[in-house]
Amino acid sequence: MLQKPIIIAATVILAVSFVMMLLAYGVRHSFPVFFPFILDEYGWTRGDTALMFSLHLLVYGLCAPIAGSLCSKVSPKALLLFGIVMLGLAAAACSYATRLWHFYLLFGALAPVGLACAGSPVLNPTIMNWFAERRGMALGLAQAGGGLSFVFVFLMEFIIEGFGWRTAYVIMGLLTIAVLFPLVLLGYTFSPQERGLRPVGSDEKTPDSNSSPSVDTSQTNTEVWTRASGLRSRQLWLLFGSNMLFWGTGCYLILAHQVKFAIDIGYSPAIAASTTAAFGIAMVIGQASSFISDYIGREATIFLASVCTGVATVILIFLGPGSGVFPLYSFSALFGIGAGLFAVCVFVGVADIFFGRHFGLFCGVVTAGMGFGGAFGPWLGGVLFDISGSYQYSFLFAGLSFVISFICFFLAAPRRYTTIR
Repeated sequence: MLQKPIIIAATVILAVSFVMMLLAYGVRHSFPVFFPFILDEYGWTRGDTALMFSLHLLVYGLCAPIAGSLCSKVSPKALLLFGIVMLGLAAAACSYATRLWHFYLLFGALAPVGLACAGSPVLNPTIMNWFAERRGMALGLAQAGGGLSFVFVFLMEFIIEGFGWRTAYVIMGLLTIAVLFPLVLLGYTFSPQERGLRPVGSDEKTPDSNSSPSVDTSQTNTEVWTRASGLRSRQLWLLFGSNMLFWGTGCYLILAHQVKFAIDIGYSPAIAASTTAAFGIAMVIGQASSFISDYIGREATIFLASVCTGVATVILIFLGPGSGVFPLYSFSALFGIGAGLFAVCVFVGVADIFFGRHFGLFCGVVTAGMGFGGAFGPWLGGVLFDISGSYQYSFLFAGLSFVISFICFFLAAPRRYTTIR
């Protein structure tokens, strides 16, 4: 029977992680709302302007494995606090940007360094440490904050309309620091062992992602990975490719351009921006529903996510002037549910295979896949529009990415491994 102290402590960790992902990833996901206003003020090409988002994702991808690996070398709490300050200051400083290279430096280079230290590369291993079972449900609840960050971004639209995009950047950056810094300082702990507790659902001492596992693999059916063997494994790089294609070149290509696309075909800026909020709400539903992977399996859940995003992309391709709001919000709902299911399940799949001392590193590598794909996706969407005058080719490329992503995940086969309990 589970003891009350671990339930209370684990709930606090989930709440802290939820708020962290809400505000920290809100800085990144603000880009589609700021994008049209920056374009209107400076008249830069869409490809050149979207490059700052691609650069952000690339730098994040490069830093994610480093941040994940540092969890076993430095204080994870100190890492989070450093990331919060850097992320908030970089966002606020965007208010002073007047040249493209200013955005490339602040939003494209400095902000993702902070986000890598304050985001999933540290928080995902934390959740895995606190939960020995029901990991799909636990990570889904924590990552729901990332989904709601899209709703938080919608609020930025009203601030921009009322006070301008520069003031909105200042408010967002300072709010990130003012809320998250004391929250982490007072409420965060990397693993339950630091408080003399065992993970939720653990009958025996369960090794956390910061300790050396001493597991009899003949009895647990769990492979113990060294740093070298994990980095050489086919499974790790298939998961890297799956995340790269789904979120990097698929989701972020669409997310970077969907607001501007909706405005181009006749929707008002408020309606266009509201698709981001609708996506965020639907993503939370997908993340909260990710517990189904604990029952139907990771591969089946990823297949369902790919079907949802694939159908949503087809709807987007056929949207045009006079389509009405129903198909627009249908796209947002399906797209968000699929993205939410995948965002949780891909990392639970990583935990199924690689949980142990180096899980932070392996989780960071898979997160880096999203970054490398994102370095290409949003930029490609802008360039293809600049060349063809249409987003149709960009959206077709995103749809193909979702299909190949599922194939990569299926071949990685988390179903062949059991979670350390």
